[in-house]
Amino acid sequence: MRNRPLVLTTESARHPFRQRLPAHVLRVVEDMPARKKRFSDDDSDWKLFGLSFAAFFTAFYSFIF
Repeated sequence: MRNRPLVLTTESARHPFRQRLPAHVLRVVEDMPARKKRFSDDDSDWKLFGLSFAAFFTAFYSFIF
């Protein structure tokens, strides 16, 4: 027979497996404040736009010539 540690169930977790998990596993921790996160998201949007534009331009130019 297995000895299992006592884990209190969380009522917010609806799935039976998630109910058996300890509370620290389901806790959400925000690493960066929202203000800094917003600026990094804007930067990644510009980088994605530049990469997409360069890829499309290269593909289009290679099909023409």
